[in-house]
Amino acid sequence: MRAVIQRVIKSQVSINKSVKASIKNGLIILLGIQKEDTQDKADHLARKIANLRIFGDQNGKMNLSILDINGKAIVVSQFTLMANTHKGNRPSFIEAAPAEIASPLVDYFIKKLDTYGVDTQSGEFGAHMLVEIHNDGPVTILMEI
Repeated sequence: MRAVIQRVIKSQVSINKSVKASIKNGLIILLGIQKEDTQDKADHLARKIANLRIFGDQNGKMNLSILDINGKAIVVSQFTLMANTHKGNRPSFIEAAPAEIASPLVDYFIKKLDTYGVDTQSGEFGAHMLVEIHNDGPVTILMEI
């Protein structure tokens, strides 16, 4: 399981020119699922992200979590995070989980973030989405579980 986490001041996901998710002050989480990923891994990643201290405190130090600032999150499923580019010029996605494994795990991950107290919205699994990201900092963290 691989996640690209970006601290944002504003983010939005649109599908067919219709806004599906929109937040201010929080995280956009691009989530890739591998074939061998499990609910235990999703739970661990959700807990880690909910408590990740990447927001500034009163001294400007990254000392606060999304929970501390009452931020929101958007999760966007992104199988391209599983790209293998070691050979040739065309990425291989052989390690990406098929939809019947990935889609329920993405849903589970979103529910877990909610359970940990993070108000979470999402894109739509398998849809072509336009993702607007106003990265704050910029702060971008790559996590693999």
